[in-house]
Amino acid sequence: MKNTQTVGGSTALGEGSATGAESSRLVGSDRVLAVLKELARHPDGVGLEELTRVIGSPKPTVHRALGALRRAGLAGQDARGRYLLGDEFLRMAFAHHEARPEHVRVRPVLEALAHRFGETAHYAVLDGREVVYRAKVDPPSGAVRLTSTVGGRNPAHTTGVGKLLLAQELGTLDQVEAWIGDTPLVRRTPRALCTPEALHRELRAIRERGHALDDQENETGVNCLALPVYATSPAGPCGALSISALAYRTPLRTLIDAVDEIRAALGPLGRPHP
Repeated sequence: MKNTQTVGGSTALGEGSATGAESSRLVGSDRVLAVLKELARHPDGVGLEELTRVIGSPKPTVHRALGALRRAGLAGQDARGRYLLGDEFLRMAFAHHEARPEHVRVRPVLEALAHRFGETAHYAVLDGREVVYRAKVDPPSGAVRLTSTVGGRNPAHTTGVGKLLLAQELGTLDQVEAWIGDTPLVRRTPRALCTPEALHRELRAIRERGHALDDQENETGVNCLALPVYATSPAGPCGALSISALAYRTPLRTLIDAVDEIRAALGPLGRPHP
């Protein structure tokens, strides 16, 4: 909060009573950031002429911005004289990414969905035959809430998040049978899919439609819809998000009809990226 107030105060000063020199420095910093963002669009490098044209500033100004970025290690120059992001920038970006677990990144989405539907939103990952809940957001109101906990586990084959993640790993009936092995699948409710054939058909349907459903298979009276989350790798989902709802309060049909809205809430986290 203190940082926000300080920034707000500086902005007001710059707009109302700053000297011309202070105003120029603000514009200059904006230009430096514009150059940095433009470099990110050119992984193979970009020439000074093109940067000048895109930024819309005089060549000496852009050159000075590049000099500041190079001194900080945030920009570099290859053997052809083209400019690109520097190693220090990449180091900081990757270090920040590694220090920011995916469940932290997805939590704002969980909060928005819990508020929108008045139901519980989860983020979970696959761990063998089970899913582990990494994040949970309860609805802001409602007398009845789910008893799931962060760190808690459920069978993968009876949950929407689990089936969605299994669908990415088990593409054939042979793979499903090998995953089940000699240990029978637990039947949490009469609706649970516990044979290799039934589970294989369900996983194939999940791949085709892009989302998974739990139609009271893990707990009677509770259904859910799950979507993949791509937070750490473009190749495959790192986990899955679900809205788990009391069936009498939010029927499964309501969640299915809102799947596009739920996917849109995920934004870039909800789709593979190059």
